[in-house]
Order: sequence, then structure tokens, then C-alpha cells
Amino acid sequence: MPKVAQRIATVPPYLFAQIDKKKSELMSKGVDVISLGIGDPDLPTPDFVVERMQREVANSRWHQYPDYDGHLIFREAVADFYRRRFGVDLDPKQEVLTLIGSKEGLAHLIWAYVDPGDVVLIPDPAYPVYQIHTSLAGGTPYFLPLTRERNFLPDLSLVPEEVARRAKLIFLNYPNNPTGAVASLDFYEEVVAFCQRYDILLVSDNAYSETTFDGYVAPSVLQVPGAKDVAVEFWSFSKPFNMTGWRIAAAVGNADALYKGLGIIKTNTDSGQFTAIQMAAVEALTHPQSEAFIREMNAIYQHRRDLAVEGLRAIGFQVEPPKGTFYLWVPVPKGYTSISFANLLLTEAAVVVTPGVGYGQYGEGYVRISLSLKEERLKEALDRIRKVLKG
Repeated sequence: MPKVAQRIATVPPYLFAQIDKKKSELMSKGVDVISLGIGDPDLPTPDFVVERMQREVANSRWHQYPDYDGHLIFREAVADFYRRRFGVDLDPKQEVLTLIGSKEGLAHLIWAYVDPGDVVLIPDPAYPVYQIHTSLAGGTPYFLPLTRERNFLPDLSLVPEEVARRAKLIFLNYPNNPTGAVASLDFYEEVVAFCQRYDILLVSDNAYSETTFDGYVAPSVLQVPGAKDVAVEFWSFSKPFNMTGWRIAAAVGNADALYKGLGIIKTNTDSGQFTAIQMAAVEALTHPQSEAFIREMNAIYQHRRDLAVEGLRAIGFQVEPPKGTFYLWVPVPKGYTSISFANLLLTEAAVVVTPGVGYGQYGEGYVRISLSLKEERLKEALDRIRKVLKG
């Protein structure tokens, strides 16, 4: 067999795949492993979405290739959702593009814009896909530190002039994975102005916009006047409707970025998402019980958050309750790195957490805990952690 391309050889193993491999090895030996690692909701997809899917699968019209851009009914539903939820008007024919999950869209957008040597501004810590695909495309990542002192918001005033002028893209993700931090509309206004000044495409990964607590309501960057001139946003069904396995999302915003950039890559790479899945996603957005379902999910996550924060503080961790996402960003005890602490919990407590350094160098000193498991298992995990640290 020939060697794989050098670009592949330089890609580190995907963080979540590594963790899953270690977990599987222990489980194969009969160990009862509790995973606080990957953020995959344990709660079911709404019945009304599943029932719609069951009907649509039987529709023979959907058994052929789907529309490359997504069915217009789906794109209209997304546009209507953005109008109701964010007060943002979108043209469903030009400013909404259907995705096979946000992950592929985020990756493909990089390939649409980044030439070798181009700079991409990437938060650190961040979802690994931003950096990995920038590097695969030959781009140069410029990392924006996210620190507790700044509430995990980047300081754009620290970006050197020459870097800003070379930058093609900037990625933002609020509510934030992995830190749980949130952003205000005022912050987005600053970033939009920065992008307008330097002709940078702002990429907002808004996957957790509906997973919020304590009265916080997450904005869309497209609420900023003029944002559509410089921004696209990715919105996913995975987290609000527990549909991670369905692989359905949308990119919205700047028409040229979507249809002269991302869409060109997609039509030459995939053939669109199964239309039955798109119709089920329409049900998720339009069903009379949709908003109540999201509120119910958030109440469950908030209860788990409060339970975990209380338990971790009792052990001695200094952890703050996030206003968004279902993650806790937990400082590791003195004397440990994020990897050594994660390994300790895995080997001694059979508890999986994600080492912060896997999200970037500024993630060192933290681990991410996911709240996507039942309360009883969460309590058991906390008890195991306590026993390991307290003896």
C-alpha cells in the first residue's frame, strides 16, 4: 500500500476517538466505566420528531437523491425559526444551506476559503475541528487565548495588525465548548466591527444556543446590524433535540459564503442529507411542543449541573456553574496536568473526563465534564472521584 498523504500523517489522533478507545478497552475487561467525556445527549429525541421520521421514510419521493442545497421546506423552516427566535430575516433560497451536521459544514467552509499560508483566527481552547482542518488545508492557525480572567472571551486588541490583515476566517463558539462560557450581543458587535475592518469572514458555531440556564438567552451574531455582510452561523439540531445521530444542521448568513464558497465544496463532496431526515427536522422546529421540549431538557441539564457543581465543590474543586452548554470546565488539582488527572480518574475510578489540553494549550490545567448521563450515574461518578482524591 502507498503511504497516506503527508497532511494526514501530521494530524493527531482525534481526541474523542482516543478517549473512546481507552474506555472500550476497560469495558472489554468487565470494568464499569462511567463516561463524563463526549457530549452526546443521553436523553431521547422527541416522540413527535421520531413519528414524523417514521412517516417520511415510507415516502418514496425521498428515496432518490436529495436537493444539494437542502429541501426548500427545510430551509424555509430554518429561516422562520431564526425570525421567531432571533428576529433575524433570512432568504431561505440564498441565506440558508442544509448540512449533514455542523461538523462537516465547519470543515468544508475552511476548504472553501483557506489557501496555503492564509491565517485563521481560532479560539484556544476550542472544538478541535477548527484547527485540524485549517492545518489540513495548509492554513496557519493563530490562536486567541480564552482565559478565566476574561470570562473566556478573546481579546481582539491583542491580534497584531499584520496577522489581522492576513486572516481569512475567525471562529467563535458561544455558548462555548469546552468552557461553558457565554457571550453578549455587545461582544458580537465588537467582533463584527473587527471583521468589517479587516475583511474577515466571521464563523459563528452556535450549536448550543438553546442549551442555556439561569434566564440567560443566547444571541445570534446575525442580530448585529450588518453582520450578514461578514458572517455565517452554524445551527445544529443535535443538542436542543437530542439528534446527534441524525446528522442535520444548517448554515445561515452571508449568501456568497454559503453558495459561492461552502456550497461549491459540498456539491462536489456529498449529495445532501436524506430528505426524510430534513422533514423530521422541520417537525422539530415547528411542532407546538418544541419550545416546551427544549425547556424540559434544559431543566434536566440545569439540575445535573447544580448537582455536579455542588458535589465537585464539596470535594474541593473551584468550579463555576456555566450559563450555557452541558459541560463543566473544571480546574485540575495542584500537581496534575489535564492528561495526568484524566488518566488518574480513568485508571483509579473508571471515570472518563476529557483533558483540557486536547482543546488547545490554554486548556491545560482543566478537564471537561459532560452532563449527558443520568443523575444516578453522575452521583456515582462524583463519589468515585471523591474516594480517589480523599482516600
